[in-house]
Amino acid sequence: MDRTPTTTDRRNRTARRPGRLWAAALVSALALTLPLAGAGQASAADVNNARNAGFESGLSNWTCSANSGTTVSSPVHGGTAALKATPAGQDNARCTQTVAVRPDSTYSLSTWVQGGYAYLGVTGTGTTDVSTWTPDSRTWKQLTTSFRTGSATTSVTVHTHGWYGQQPYYADDLSVFGPDGGGGDGGDPDPTVPGTPSGLSVSGTTASTASLTWNSVSGATGYTLYRNGTKITAVTGTSATVTGLAASTSYSFQVAATNAAGESPRSTAVTARTTEGDDGGGGGDLPRHAVTGYWQNFDNGAAVQRIADVPAQYDIIAVAFADATGTPGAVTFNLDSAGLNGYTVDRFKADVRAKQAAGKKVIISVGGEKGTVSVNDAASATNFADSVYAVMQEYGFDGVDIDLENGLDATHMTQALRSLSAKAGPDMILTMAPQTIDMQSTSNSYFRTALNVKDILTVVNMQYYNSGSMLGCDGKVYSQGSVDFLTALACIQLEGGLHPSQVGLGLPASTRGAGSGYVSPTVVNNALDCLTRATNCGSFKPSKTYPGLRGAMTWSTNWDATAGNAWSDAVGPHVHALP
Repeated sequence: MDRTPTTTDRRNRTARRPGRLWAAALVSALALTLPLAGAGQASAADVNNARNAGFESGLSNWTCSANSGTTVSSPVHGGTAALKATPAGQDNARCTQTVAVRPDSTYSLSTWVQGGYAYLGVTGTGTTDVSTWTPDSRTWKQLTTSFRTGSATTSVTVHTHGWYGQQPYYADDLSVFGPDGGGGDGGDPDPTVPGTPSGLSVSGTTASTASLTWNSVSGATGYTLYRNGTKITAVTGTSATVTGLAASTSYSFQVAATNAAGESPRSTAVTARTTEGDDGGGGGDLPRHAVTGYWQNFDNGAAVQRIADVPAQYDIIAVAFADATGTPGAVTFNLDSAGLNGYTVDRFKADVRAKQAAGKKVIISVGGEKGTVSVNDAASATNFADSVYAVMQEYGFDGVDIDLENGLDATHMTQALRSLSAKAGPDMILTMAPQTIDMQSTSNSYFRTALNVKDILTVVNMQYYNSGSMLGCDGKVYSQGSVDFLTALACIQLEGGLHPSQVGLGLPASTRGAGSGYVSPTVVNNALDCLTRATNCGSFKPSKTYPGLRGAMTWSTNWDATAGNAWSDAVGPHVHALP
């Protein structure tokens, strides 16, 4: 949106977001493709019934729709080849193989995938056909499920596919482990004990957790993690976060690779030391539960405000927005005095100081729907940190909000934010306002950035609007506008590595504040109660409560004022009364 008067604000992104292209189709498709609980481990007598399971013989034994598949030499999970399949138009790049099986038998189905959205499934089982999937992944990730054949079933069709309009996916080392169906294993050898994992390292710590990563091992179907010599957990991927640790304590970790043939020797040990105290990030003297509101530095039909007009219920005021300059990564701030009825820079600065004297935080927001700031290399990361710090110094801002809705480079944004934090000090407020699609998976760039800077991160106020239907942490699809949508999506962040104090619910302040997704303040409050107290939930009920949840955010204080401050009058006191 531009800054001219309109019925919706510049954060409205319904026509632009790629997530909108597949959200409706995802609802129907996932009714058949939701993941099952983990498959059982194959026995020693089981064989891999798939032929050419590692694509070492090209596409032999495989059929891919619309000529969407090919084999490549890189990236590969094992051997020298892997499948690359590219969705195009109305084709989802479905590759299939008919596999001989035995009746009344249980099989473990798995494959390794990388790249865009990837699905693995089986049809023709004679019982319940199953499927599982994952969002895009930068590294190899294993998909695993299981199925049982019917009394007359002698063959099934296994398949992989991507998603319409998304990036190509790669698949390798597919297996259908179970009783020999008589079709042979296509020359694929029986599994042997995998090699020892290398590259074990500590990717991050908090007061109670340690995050670890390691390199994948060819032929491994899973990994076992050891703490101080004792087995603590088994995972299928190449990373894990260990919870329940004591603060300021050192722990030794090792990892071993596993498959049906057994477990490898353990890796070289690494030491992780947990941090002191609460593992939340920056925030200085911010309240335990806080309300964030965006203040519009432009007139788009909402009430024109000065900073002094923002109600006292708002603990963090995010000034929207900083402006890009001609220097890559650099920003500046230009107060729209003319559009704000003659609001002068001196008066603005004085109002910022007055809010801070009253215990509030005022920060500068970078981005918005039309934001064009790009931080994608070391130079632009430096420019970003230097320029944001200069704006903070000029206007007295307490920190920065990252609201980049047109793409984010996790590596270089992490570099920029760490550099900025080093300049501004430990009390810097750092908030983020990603879209729902940005926080569906920890592999997404926004989510990775949040986890990368968890030690200096104040709160992520995801925007629960303009998003259509999305997946919750239970793998089910929820439509925006309900308590379930808010709680089931918040659960992804709460269980994906963010501390509860770093999670907030972002909602429009009025029906005019966004293109879709407005809910009444009562729904917001019910979602807050569900997450913190396990009361007022919908059909989705979290497995535990999160009393430390930070609070809520709204776009915007101006639209709130237009509606008589109904949002902040209802949600503000409720947030501040949370446990």
